[in-house]
Amino acid sequence: QVQLVESGGGLVQAGGSLRLSCAASGLTFSRYTMGWFRQAPGKERELVGSIIWNGGNTYYADSVKGRFTISRDNAENTVYLQMTSLKPEDTAIYYCAAARGPGWLFKREYDYWGQGTQVTVSS
Repeated sequence: QVQLVESGGGLVQAGGSLRLSCAASGLTFSRYTMGWFRQAPGKERELVGSIIWNGGNTYYADSVKGRFTISRDNAENTVYLQMTSLKPEDTAIYYCAAARGPGWLFKREYDYWGQGTQVTVSS
């Protein structure tokens, strides 16, 4: 079965950096758009960024543009989210998700989800 396993979350001070990883198995990874979402307490799950199958195109939410970078390694079946200049408002559970396509901007377009990893940014 399909598994998406996130790692790399933790506690960091404001201004710091973290790199999240998501290892995928049970699917043909290179055929999927991959996305990173986050959900803060009491808020809706929101798209942070996404990357198409070959890495040739990416999307970022305005709130993270210029600070976060999404990348993928199809040989390793892994997608990454490099987060820099972290802010307390980035505190959330971060989820990776896989979309067979063609859409890549909405939760409903994603077919598989990981369990999430907690990111906490202290002020």
